[in-house]
Amino acid sequence: MGVVCRIGLDIAKLYFQVHGVDKHGGEVFNKKLRRTEVLPFFANLPSCLIGLEACGGAHYWARELAKLDAGHTVRLISPRLIKPFIINNKTDAADARAICEVVGRPATRFVTGKTVEQQDMLAWHRVRERKVRERTALVNQARALLGEQGIIMPQGISHVRKLLPLVIEDLDNKLSMSARDYMSELYTELVEYDEAIARYESRIKAFAKANEACQRLQNIPGVGPLTSTAIVAQMGSAAQFKNGRAFAACLGLTPKEYSSGGKQKLLGITKRGNRYIRKLLIQGARIVLRYGLLRPEEDASPRLQWLRSLFGRRGRQIAAVALANKTARIIWALLSSGEAYQPSSVQVG
Repeated sequence: MGVVCRIGLDIAKLYFQVHGVDKHGGEVFNKKLRRTEVLPFFANLPSCLIGLEACGGAHYWARELAKLDAGHTVRLISPRLIKPFIINNKTDAADARAICEVVGRPATRFVTGKTVEQQDMLAWHRVRERKVRERTALVNQARALLGEQGIIMPQGISHVRKLLPLVIEDLDNKLSMSARDYMSELYTELVEYDEAIARYESRIKAFAKANEACQRLQNIPGVGPLTSTAIVAQMGSAAQFKNGRAFAACLGLTPKEYSSGGKQKLLGITKRGNRYIRKLLIQGARIVLRYGLLRPEEDASPRLQWLRSLFGRRGRQIAAVALANKTARIIWALLSSGEAYQPSSVQVG
């Protein structure tokens, strides 16, 4: 039996599966460990390469394993890359074997581990996003309940926030007292959601103000505190990406390809990767489209002229996605180089 040099670790809540191989790829062990046994087990091993699936808790375990005096090298792998290597039925042992196989392949692209600060910032984003979804559901419910009472309210949270108290107080709209009671409860909930979301956004803005990389990213049109903090917290310095296209592809902003026989066929965007950041970039692009196109033609930058031309040829939605793609590439350039945003130096087309 050889000395272990590469390990695949399949993490879980209570029981972890470890699969180790030697330098020739021969199996050294494939065993199950309790949660409390994981760190002592790896502390007694020689320095080796450890692969983990990038799932819940993986960043914590990557940090803890890297801290050990043994000097292990820890790599996080996207689950999409591991699945094709699972042989026969899916089990913990098969998962650990597949992770061990993938982590040793030269072409594997790894996920960058996150610091505690990055995870905390992403947590604020997730909590805020949940509150936004719940607020949207509440507003839709209020509009639907009023519709059943014969009262039609315009779409949009701002309209409901402004008109709902007036509807409740209007004694001529034939609403029953019971309806006024539950509408009052819904309005109280809406105010609470607004206050909670405002608190979360103030935390995020404070982080953006204190972070130098976020400050540089916010000079890009269409990038604000939410987008900049989400990208810095999720991607870090973006040094793990070869170029701007690879960064945009990680966010699902590049086209799918279905080519054969020398004939290239491009489809819609892949929509892989982080859905939340992709949504923020596209929303920011829509804002640029909405207000940037109103600028006089003679004052427009080359980037805006390109955007105006694309908007005229392909429409608003495709132009927004294309601008989000270009913004992602600019973000990669700023994060990887550490430079400030210079609009005049940005290439278009």
